[in-house]
Amino acid sequence: MKLRLALSLTLLAAALPLHAAKKTEKPKTEGVEGWLDWRGPFQTGVSLEKGLPDKVDAKSPLWTADFPGQSAPVIANGKLYIMGYLGEGPDLQEGVACFDAETGKMLWKQLFNDFLSDVVYLRYANSSPSIDPETGNVFIQNSSGIFAAFTPDGKLLWKHSMMEEFGRLTFPNNRTASPLIDKDLVITRGITAAWGAYGPPGDRFYAFDKKTGELVWSSSPGDTPQDNTFTHPWLSFLDGKRVLYSACGDSSLICINARTGEPLYRTPVAKAGAKGGINASVVEYKGKIIVVHMSENIDTSDVGRMAAFKIPSEIKPPSPQAPQVFDNKDLEQWRNPNGSLASSPVLVGNRLYEVDEAGDLCAVNADDGKVLWKKKLGIEERQSTPFYADGKLYIAMYIAAAAAKTEGGAEAGGGDTVGNGELFVLKPGDSDAEILSRTILTGKCYGSPVAYNGKLYIQTEKKLYCFGKKGKNPGLAPAPKEEPWPTPGEKKKLQVVPYEIFLNPGQSQAFRVRALDANGFTVDENVDPKSLKWEKFIPPTALVKSTINGTFDSDGKLVADANNVPSAGQFQASLGDLKGYFKGRILPGLPLTQDFESYELNQDTSKPPPPAIPNQLEPPTPFAYPPLPWNAARFKFEIRDKDGNKALVKTIDNKRLQRGMVFINRPDLRNYTIEADVLTEGNKRKMSEIGLINQRYLIVLQSNAQALEVTSNQELFKQTVPFKISPNEWYHLKTRVDVAADGSGVIRGKAWKKGDPEPDAWTIEVPHKHANEEGSPGLFAFTPQEQRAWIDNIVVTPNK
Repeated sequence: MKLRLALSLTLLAAALPLHAAKKTEKPKTEGVEGWLDWRGPFQTGVSLEKGLPDKVDAKSPLWTADFPGQSAPVIANGKLYIMGYLGEGPDLQEGVACFDAETGKMLWKQLFNDFLSDVVYLRYANSSPSIDPETGNVFIQNSSGIFAAFTPDGKLLWKHSMMEEFGRLTFPNNRTASPLIDKDLVITRGITAAWGAYGPPGDRFYAFDKKTGELVWSSSPGDTPQDNTFTHPWLSFLDGKRVLYSACGDSSLICINARTGEPLYRTPVAKAGAKGGINASVVEYKGKIIVVHMSENIDTSDVGRMAAFKIPSEIKPPSPQAPQVFDNKDLEQWRNPNGSLASSPVLVGNRLYEVDEAGDLCAVNADDGKVLWKKKLGIEERQSTPFYADGKLYIAMYIAAAAAKTEGGAEAGGGDTVGNGELFVLKPGDSDAEILSRTILTGKCYGSPVAYNGKLYIQTEKKLYCFGKKGKNPGLAPAPKEEPWPTPGEKKKLQVVPYEIFLNPGQSQAFRVRALDANGFTVDENVDPKSLKWEKFIPPTALVKSTINGTFDSDGKLVADANNVPSAGQFQASLGDLKGYFKGRILPGLPLTQDFESYELNQDTSKPPPPAIPNQLEPPTPFAYPPLPWNAARFKFEIRDKDGNKALVKTIDNKRLQRGMVFINRPDLRNYTIEADVLTEGNKRKMSEIGLINQRYLIVLQSNAQALEVTSNQELFKQTVPFKISPNEWYHLKTRVDVAADGSGVIRGKAWKKGDPEPDAWTIEVPHKHANEEGSPGLFAFTPQEQRAWIDNIVVTPNK
């Protein structure tokens, strides 16, 4: 690698979070009252409120708003917050909006472009916001992985790009996790493939300080995932620990320490099938965790079930990074065949209510799993989950049954059954459920109904509805008292915050350090960083033996070396026998130029170290790992010899990783040009796609289509121009993005044969009304036909 790097004239903001408010917002002093999490204070979809509507009619709602999506609302202090999207095609934007819960007036919205995603069929806004009970701040995650915190008035506190910072992968089904708040932490999850030990894809959990946005811990409790999931986790206590239960992308049930992220145990629940693993939220009941799925059962060829697994009485994880794995046969207590792809059960006493995949409302005894009765409500249910309150079930069906206008003893309102969902109000009994009301809504129902303060809210793919009466409901129940937490014990370890950092050369990072007891509870909130011994640390399992180029100063701050050289690794903090860790990356400022000549090809594709699988598709080939500080490169790209030079190659042996995006710098970069040499192997009929990422746009040589393409989402934003591409020939690809003061922009790209003069004109120029204003530079390749794609001589420079 010949590394020719020059320091940027202006350094970027220091460390994570990469977007933070200049001034910390003070917590509100008044109480925060409302429905703060879409599953409610009991985590079961159950409310104690009385006086909620018995009948609903889509022809006469209290109010509606044109804010479509697949979300469930949360409410606090008279304001309703919900995810949704506005606009069409290239101008579609998704995010959170705040409405007056009484009138439906939109008070504010914060919307973001979809970028670099695989989302299809407008599957946007299927997560829900969460509200902090202490401050009233609102937390969201959208389809592109923007994880952000806002004040109740809509001011941005901090945000992360989970894709660019943590390697979050994107999927066409777009199952996006809703944030979960636990005291000072806000937790999210997703399948990521990042760097270091997190290079292999994994369904991972990330806990951030809710006020600062700093990462506190991350956890990788599952095995190799087969599909992504948006199961909402369950918080509880176990053996003196605060724990989190959830289903995982490998179709397992997992338990982790919610204060430290340490995995505790895992048990397989289902085979990973085409239906996509486990997406319904888990429920805890009398020492058991109840799981619902619609995949092939692990021990039979049947598809779908509801099952209860006892919580193990003795748990001994083999290490702080790995859970104890239990055989599901040792934990399963009961099962029934009622499966669901994503609709979660509600728990009322010892009664579970679930809408299964076929549209049947099922009542189940939670003690033994016996199905007490079923009632047909529709032909199919997706992720909408029932809501229980005041002795009634509120259920939104994905698509209305054809007989909706004649059945149920209540006239259906709204519109035609074709392409529209249906909202039910039912009174469940011992042997059946009485339909009190049913009405056809405009648009399919993916989102879950929520009721609060005498009003019922439901979002469809077309609009947001509110039913009920104006004013304060006298039947509103007080918030339940919080369960007391255990008293901390003796100091046993340290927790360094932030746990992961990202610096440019010459920048510094301050840390907060806590002393924790054996169960992860805080004993001392403020351990002086100056009192600690800080040492560079290489984990014994690290495949790339690397350390961070930086030292600690007398104030206990890490100062990155001034030389513009990338590095990555970990530090260990010690105070006597107490130890804690953090990891980080240092990436150069602009301009930067990189090739791969100095890399030693000392690995063998046929004998890679675990967890990599030997490459059986190609002959044994020497290779080197890509630069460790690059995000999402490992297992997708390698450094190999190409005609006497070393270059980066997109691997072709892993079918699940045919599409590879690599982010080589910070997500808050803007106003730059990136260029590189690129080549696709193959023949006239079979080639691969290869390109560059600039401010969240892909500029790609579509080799088989003989075109140069600019895209950010294949359905919403894509333009191409003809461009002749020959296999096994190097081209030079160059791109820049120019954003005007009004937020519009132009994405420009050009390509020419390597060695030829650079053309004066851009090959393609694409205007965008709402341009992406920032984003990490990166690399892209797609190799579906087993034709390698190569990249070399990468250059990133500030625009002139």
